[in-house]
Formats: sequence, C-alpha cells, structure tokens
Amino acid sequence: MAGAVREKAAAGREERGGGAGSSGPPAARRPAGGRGRLRPPRRRVVVAVLLAVIVLGGFAVWALYGSNWLRVERVTVSGTDVLSADEVLDAARVSEDVPMATVDTDAVEARLAAELPRIGTVDVDRVWPHRIAVQVTERQPAVLLRKGESFVEVDDEGVRFATVRTAPENVPIVEMQVADSPSLDRFGRQRLRESAVRVAGALSESVRRDTRTILVRSYDSVTLELSGGRTVLWGSAERGAAKSKALAAVMKAERDARYFDVSVPSAPAASSS
Repeated sequence: MAGAVREKAAAGREERGGGAGSSGPPAARRPAGGRGRLRPPRRRVVVAVLLAVIVLGGFAVWALYGSNWLRVERVTVSGTDVLSADEVLDAARVSEDVPMATVDTDAVEARLAAELPRIGTVDVDRVWPHRIAVQVTERQPAVLLRKGESFVEVDDEGVRFATVRTAPENVPIVEMQVADSPSLDRFGRQRLRESAVRVAGALSESVRRDTRTILVRSYDSVTLELSGGRTVLWGSAERGAAKSKALAAVMKAERDARYFDVSVPSAPAASSS
C-alpha cells in the first residue's frame, strides 16, 4: 500500500517537472530555425546595387566624354584693354566641339602668361555646360624706358612687358644721367632703373599723372619733372610713402611753388624759383 502511494507521488512529480532528471524550471524554448537573428543582405540585392553603380558611373563618363551634351561651343574673353580678344583666343588655343572635361585650364593659363607678357593675371574656368571663360587682367605701365624711337613699358614690379611706338599718356619716362656717377659702379644701371620704378610706385595717382620725367642722376638723386615746369627733388627711393605724403602736403600749402624738395620728408621745402 505504501509502495503504491510512493509510485503515484513520483508520477506526479514527473508530470509537473518534466521527469526525475529535471533540476529547475523548464528551459525557454528558442524559435525554430534561428528566428530573431539579423539576416545578411541577400546576394541579389548586393548584385543589383553594384550594377546600378556601374551603370550610373558609365553613364556619367559617357555624358562627360562621349556625348554631345557637355562639349565646348564657345570661348569668351573679358578684361582686355590693349590686347584684343582675338589675340587672347589665338594664344589660348582652346578647340571647340571637344568635351568640356578634357580642357586643361591650368595649361591654358600657363600658355597665355607665357605668350602674352602683357597679361598680369589670368583665370580660365569651365562654365557648364558649353562655355570656357577667360578672364584677364593686363599689366599697367608704371614707367617707360626709351629704346631707340620706341618705349618699353615697365610695371610697378619692374617687369618689362611690352615695347610700343607711341608713349601712353600720363606715364613718366625714365631718363638716366648716371654716366659720371659713382652710383653706377656701386649699384649698376639695372638697380638704378629699379629705383625709378620704386619712386613711381610711391607717387599718388594725381602726381603720377602730372609727372613727365623721372630723372636719375645717382642712387640718392632722383628728380621728378612735372607738367607746368615744376620740379620735385625726391632724393633716393627710400621712404617713398613718407615722401609722397610730404609732397602732397607741401603742394597743397604752396600752390604757386615751382620747386619742391622732399628728400628729407620730415622737413619738406618749396620755392617759386
């Protein structure tokens, strides 16, 4: 009788706990087949994306280089004054009806700078979809040097960029009278010319327009010959800004003066004789 009771109790425990070998609550069931985990992208999706990239890339290359959509139809020039647009176009040598992407803008800029020294700066840009724009800034002469019956134009950086038959208006001519000057042996003719360029660069716009000649006798003796028979003893090319300011002040104070001395800018002088 007691054995039967024990057998029934054991059977009950097996039904509740999952058998005599169970030691705790039943384990949580995992979803069949690994459900709940992130699946890697399907191969077909990856292949489709790669094909789309290849197609779009190929289309872009074709549009840039093979189609008629993005080709050079015209080249424009702006910023010229003395130079003509045709001169710039001839030196640029940009072909029409070629892909815009094949135009080497850096090479065009270098070619223009080398073949047209009058150009100070140049920018060549693609203006999509069909235009190449060339923007130039010409050098401006600060002084003129005589060369036979012609004149060499020199900018404010000392660059000789053109020879012209007719002197431009309001640009001073450099006259060198240094044959007997000790400065010629010490500094050389080129450096003495450069001092005249430095003096011209220090002048105010109004004085530069009135200056007819910059006369160089030595490194320390540069004289300006202005319109109306006026003369300015400038001295050396040093302290140009201070001398220009002193000249403006003394010319304003002495309107009838014919001779000005700003070689010592802290003590400018003027006289009518």
